Amino acid sequence: MTEPLYLTPEEVSERFRRAISTGTLANWRAMRVGPAFVKIGKSIVYPVADLNQWANQQTVRCRATRSTQREGT
Repeated sequence: MTEPLYLTPEEVSERFRRAISTGTLANWRAMRVGPAFVKIGKSIVYPVADLNQWANQQTVRCRATRSTQREGT
């Protein structure tokens, strides 16, 4: 089964395990922050490619601790 090109706000919430509510998505749209979206009439959809890119930008990279650095040397 192929992945859809667009997701509804409800599907976006499901995709992120409800860590992002549809209300949060609505607030982000109003503030023009968060993932890119497309508005067609009254319908809002999120391009999956843009969701993937946005999610990758949210990755937090941790630096190694000193004890981990010593073990590697």
